[in-house]
Amino acid sequence: MELWLNLISRWTHIGTAIVILGGSIFLRFVLTPAAADLPEAEHLALRQRVLARWKRCVHGGIALFLLSGFYNYFRAMPLHKGEGLYHALLGIKMLLAFAVFLLASGLVGKSRLFEPLRANSKRWLLITILLAAGVVLISGYLKVALPGNRPL
Repeated sequence: MELWLNLISRWTHIGTAIVILGGSIFLRFVLTPAAADLPEAEHLALRQRVLARWKRCVHGGIALFLLSGFYNYFRAMPLHKGEGLYHALLGIKMLLAFAVFLLASGLVGKSRLFEPLRANSKRWLLITILLAAGVVLISGYLKVALPGNRPL
């Protein structure tokens, strides 16, 4: 049973990363440039429709990341007792992930606090993508280079 729970948690975490990071890359490098050629009214209408749907993916993805991430965290901690580099990198990864969550939520939300981000969404979406890529790079390093002192 524990094996299946571990697999489901890992698949959920990686699958969510694929959808959210891949979707963000699509928005920034495919949809945004293609929509730029539309007349202003059509552009705004498309933007509203896309963001309404994308918001559900972002918020659902954050929830799945938190659930699977905390499960994976508590499962991995006994395997890395006393490994300072692992804990330091994991801490950086988590801080970057929370920054990604904040920026992604701000870009799809309606809060006035994040209006400057939405006004320059191309730049902030790129920053979000780069931070998320950093999370993925750190995650891969932790999994491959620092797999723990006991097999899963």
